[in-house]
Order: sequence, then C-alpha cells, then structure tokens
Amino acid sequence: APPRPQGVERNLVLTQWEWTDEMGKIHDEASTDKRDPTVNANGPIYGVDIANDNLAMLDPNTHTATMVRIPTLADRSTMRASYAQSGYPASRLADIARFNPASIHNPMLDSRGRVWYTATLRPPENQPDWCLEGSDNQYAEYFPVTRSGRNVSYYDPETGEFTMVDTCFGSHHLQFAHDENETLFLSRPNSDVFGWVDTKLFDETGDGRRAQGWCPTVVDTNGDGRITKPWNEPSVVGGARFEEDATRSTYDFDPALDTRVAVGAYGIIVNPVDGSVWGAQDSYPGKIVRLVVGDDPPESCIAEVFEVPSERWDVEANGERGFMPRGLDVDRNGVVWTALSGTNHLASFDRSRCGSLTGPTAHTGRHCAEGWTLHPLPGPTFKGTNVRADYNYYNWVDQFDTLGLGENVPIATGTGSDSLVALLPATGETVVMRVPYPLAGFHPRGLDGRIDDPDAGWKGRGVYSSTGSDTVWHAEDGFAVEDGEYRSISKPILVKFQIRPHPLAN
Repeated sequence: APPRPQGVERNLVLTQWEWTDEMGKIHDEASTDKRDPTVNANGPIYGVDIANDNLAMLDPNTHTATMVRIPTLADRSTMRASYAQSGYPASRLADIARFNPASIHNPMLDSRGRVWYTATLRPPENQPDWCLEGSDNQYAEYFPVTRSGRNVSYYDPETGEFTMVDTCFGSHHLQFAHDENETLFLSRPNSDVFGWVDTKLFDETGDGRRAQGWCPTVVDTNGDGRITKPWNEPSVVGGARFEEDATRSTYDFDPALDTRVAVGAYGIIVNPVDGSVWGAQDSYPGKIVRLVVGDDPPESCIAEVFEVPSERWDVEANGERGFMPRGLDVDRNGVVWTALSGTNHLASFDRSRCGSLTGPTAHTGRHCAEGWTLHPLPGPTFKGTNVRADYNYYNWVDQFDTLGLGENVPIATGTGSDSLVALLPATGETVVMRVPYPLAGFHPRGLDGRIDDPDAGWKGRGVYSSTGSDTVWHAEDGFAVEDGEYRSISKPILVKFQIRPHPLAN
C-alpha cells in the first residue's frame, strides 16, 4: 500500500467531478492560458476526448458537464479511425455509433480564452500542393513535407464556433510563445520539423498558408554559427517509436557540413527568457532539442540536441542515469524540466552551464552532461528490487504558484500511482498528491493551474488534471449489473488540487 500523507501532503484538498460519458477518454485538459493563469477565471475547464472526437467542458461553479463534437475538413468516412472501438464493454451507450478519426489530442488557451487543440482534419497523405516539393512556398522550397498527421483548430467560447487550420506539418502538443503575435508552436513524434502558426496573422487574414511555417532540426556541425545547405542527411534505422532503433541515425558524415538530426518531439515548450523552442524525444535514451527560429526562417533556424545521461552514453548526472523524456516544461528562469518516463525522474536541464555546443560531434547530443540534474521520484517499485515502476507520462511547471507550493515548482504525473508528484527545487523534497477514490480511477496525463481570485488565498486558485485512462470501467465501481449483464457506468473524473496553509484552514 502507498504510504499515508506526510507533512504538507496533509494540507491537500481535492475536488472531483465526472465528465463526458462512459466511453470518454480525456487525453488532456486546459483551464487557462499558461502564460497568464488569470485568463478564463471562474470559467469552464476544457478536455479533449480523444476516443470520441469531442471537446468536453465542465463548469466548476454549476457542476455542469457538456461536450460538443469537433468538425473536420474532410468527410469522416474518408478518414481512418484512430482508436479501435471493439474494446469497449457493454454500456448504456453501446448502440451509439462512435467514429473517431480526428483523434483530438491536446488543448491550450490563448490570451482571449479561445481553446486551440490538435486534431486530424483530413487524411494525412492528402497534402496541399503548396506543402510539397516544387511549390513556391518558402518553407516547402527549403524543406518540403509530404504528410501531416494531426493539424490544428480552435473553439471560440464566445461564439460557439470552430475554426480549422490545415497545416503541412503534423501536430501533437502545442504551446504559445511569449511574443506579441502569440505564435503557436507545435510538435509531433517522428516528425522531421517543428511547425508554428502566427495566430495574429491568421486572425487578420484567415490565411492558414501565410500564417504557418516550419523548420527541420539542423545542427551547426561545421562550427560557422549558421545553417547552410547542403547538410549531412540522416539515414534513420527503422523501428518502433519507443525503441532505440527508432532514432539511431547513420551518416556519410562530412565535417565541413552542418547536420540534420531526426529528432521528432513529443513534449514542447517555449522558453520565456529567450524565445527558444524546446522539444522532448521519447525514445531510448532520448534527447531534448532546442530550436532557435531566428529573424528569417526557415534559413535562420538552428538546432541543438542534448542526450539524456544514460548507460549508453556512460555518464551520470548527480549520480543518476535515466531515459525516455516525454513531458517538457520550463520555469520562469529558463531552466527546462522533463519527466523521464522510463526511470521515474524529474530531470532539469540548465543550458547556461554548457560550454561549446557546435562542432563535428554536436549532432550526437553527447555534451553538457553538467547541465542535467536527475531527481528520483517516489512511487511503487517492482517486487524484490529497487527498480521504480511508476510511469511519469508528462510534467508541468507551476510558474505562478497556482497550487500553493510556491512559484516555479515542477510537477510530474504519477500516471501509474493515482497521483501528481511535486518537487520543491530549493530543498529537493517531493510532495505526493494522491487521489484515493475511486481506486484505480485516476490515470493523469496532463495538468495545468488557474487563478480565479488572486485575493482569495488558497481558495482562489488550483491545479486541474483529469484521468486519461483508456478503460475507465476498470475503476472501483466501474461496472453495474443490469438485466443480468455487466454494464460500464464509470466516467472520467476531473480533479482540482489545492494546498491550504494547514489541515484545518478555512
């Protein structure tokens, strides 16, 4: 059994709601603009139901849950379902036709409270001609993209309308930059590029082609401070996404050239200090990548890669080795944090500690081990071993003290232990915030925090996270018996986390 709460963990207050329905699978939620947690104060929480192509909404004041079907550019019958439906158990909803080719994945709010999200809008292979080789589009001329995967859309709560942006590049997670154009950057695993949408330009023109751009990740291996063609091209050894072979590249290497690296990013974040874009590659041992777009993209784009200290590299960071970064965030000081899902670490990376990051080996990422610090997280272990068995699916940094533990506190999802796990950077102390009920009912993937009333103390703020389980009926009380048959009655739960000053605080 997990240990009982200790110390500040006893000050935790949980509020729970059910939302969507018995077939719901909320992959991620969003309550506010990450850059300003007062946006959408007291407003609804938004969730993306990846298995059913729904945008879910929950009003925490009236305790009302609703959902709306998202649109696509192409007819759904021409698109491939992203999740098989045959795994669903019997349900009162069993006769409702479900078809989920949009695979809505990750939401973020902008400064106006609009909900931007990633979703497939058309068959990925049906690329517009201007994305491809031979186009006069400046980005396609520099690096054409032959298929997209998910694209990007937004929902405007004021009008109830959806707006879709057909992108050449694929998307998975998305984050806003801190610039006046509210540039939206997007990542996708196994992709060769980082993409972006200038949302101000898109609002002004409605022209998705003009508003978007992308860059490949090319490292300065000839040391001249810029990226020039031709460059060394990777020959990627095929394999599953999470295997080492998925990202092992071989080169006919010319040290006089720069070098493109096949990174692909799961998590993504924009550094508020210098505007650089960071991504996390979830493979073994995995890398994080930094991209500077520059003043004249795509030619001005330049990348750096940093491999996680691991057995393969044969180095350690503060006595620890790890692998497989997934989630990614940054604090207000520009220190990057990533959850190592393979080894249950919260890892920080401080680029200011690094020396030279260019030259003929820079594309390997095996430099600046001194920039890494790996913090082991508490959690379950495999029986008879000290091997940690939790799964830290993602992480988030509480930059503005929305939880109550202070500013710039990184938090990992204890996806296999019904919890969120905060790390206090000043002391290295961890705070485990476990959801005790329903048993096996909280399977978090993402989280964010909002300030509803800055003058209301702990009651005016909180962190939100939803269960992201594929199989909500496995939770305690997940089934009921009706007419002699088992029926799924569980719904995903949304949880609000708050830390009060002491256990009896009003």
